[in-house]
Amino acid sequence: MSAKKVLKKASSKVSKRSYKKLLDSISTTLINGRRFAVQSVNVTLVKTNWEIGRHIVEFEQSGNERAEYGSDLLAKLSNDLSILHGKGFGRRNVLDMRRFYLSYQKWQTVSAKLSWSHYIALISISDRMARSFYEKQSIIENWSLRELERQIESSLFERLALSRDKKGVIALSKKGHRTEEVQDAIKEPYLLDFLKIATSFRMTEKQLEQRIIDNLQLFLLELGKGFTFVSRQYRISVRNKHFYIDLVFYHRILRCFVLIDLKIKGVKHTDIGQMNLYLNYFKSEENVSGDNEPIGIILSAEKDEVLVEFAMGGISNKIFVSKYQLYLPDKKQLQTRIKDILKDK
Repeated sequence: MSAKKVLKKASSKVSKRSYKKLLDSISTTLINGRRFAVQSVNVTLVKTNWEIGRHIVEFEQSGNERAEYGSDLLAKLSNDLSILHGKGFGRRNVLDMRRFYLSYQKWQTVSAKLSWSHYIALISISDRMARSFYEKQSIIENWSLRELERQIESSLFERLALSRDKKGVIALSKKGHRTEEVQDAIKEPYLLDFLKIATSFRMTEKQLEQRIIDNLQLFLLELGKGFTFVSRQYRISVRNKHFYIDLVFYHRILRCFVLIDLKIKGVKHTDIGQMNLYLNYFKSEENVSGDNEPIGIILSAEKDEVLVEFAMGGISNKIFVSKYQLYLPDKKQLQTRIKDILKDK
């Protein structure tokens, strides 16, 4: 091959590489630009609605006119704004703008990471501590609107707060829930209402496991941030005997395996011993450099606190026994229990 052909071929390769680089650069710029445009539109919408709410509140404060739902002021505003500016100014929408401002009277406290739809869901929460928690948690875990609504409905704040003292509940409200220690990854109880299992249905452990696998995305959401699915019915062999772990996850924040054993009734002492065997096996045979000690969670319909305490005495492995519920908890009862915690000195 002549020197001229060699140079031409080399030039062609460089040209293709350069073009690919150009194409990638433009694509990245477009993606970032579109993302920024969406975010900018969202921030503008949220700020506009906040300003509208501010105008309404300042007007009612100066004229002693209450802009409550169904009031003449609200109805008139809704009608006139709709005539002037089209859709989006129904009476409910205008009231939400007013409520939004009353809930966040300092614009600096409004996060650009949350959409107007997120804030509509948040201002529906009357308890300030709970609202603050869900706002912080939405930002920490990048919840979609659907995820936020699901966690509000499942009383996540109250369920997490029940395992804390007064200072812990206040910190949970102000900072949200962050997984820094093993105990932070455990809930009591776990809510499995998304499985749509009637309490009268006689379910086997296999059926419970299959329902969880069929709804894995929602189960991961209930487990919390950091969990990644590894396997189901994970087989381990010890001296020609085979054992099967129902569900295996890896927690990327705690950097450890999480083994889950499902029980449709109460937990027996033998179940705890079996989980201890699983954890010892994983420490010896599955952990690699950088992995922390595995965690074991026995998820059961019933829990005998005394039996669990005696059965786990002297066990060094990290085993937790938690209940699960197939229905939404009574939110009022949970809120009453939280108020009792906050009353403690």
